[in-house]
Amino acid sequence: MARLEEIVARLPEATRVDVEAWDGQPTFRVRDKTFVFTDPEATSLRVKLPKEEADAVVATDPEAEPAGYGLGRHGWVRVEVGDRPDDDRWQEIAEWVRTSYTLVAPRRLAREVV
Repeated sequence: MARLEEIVARLPEATRVDVEAWDGQPTFRVRDKTFVFTDPEATSLRVKLPKEEADAVVATDPEAEPAGYGLGRHGWVRVEVGDRPDDDRWQEIAEWVRTSYTLVAPRRLAREVV
């Protein structure tokens, strides 16, 4: 979780919200809009990607699948981080988190990241 929190900390106005109704499941948000859903250990996460990119990630990454609850049809992808991801995996994750952020953040904030 610490590595994911480091990535998110670089994003303007991003905050962690643990959702009590979901047994304290962590989410990361910008102005009350969620851009990452995860589990307490951050071994799995859901991010929003442009639909074409989401389709490509699901097609090429064996640890990725469309997110559940109908979110997959809107570009949300569930990605297994794993217990001991290497630096290359974290680089991918950081890119996906930034992309997800830019898709849900207000334009002014998103432009600060791009």
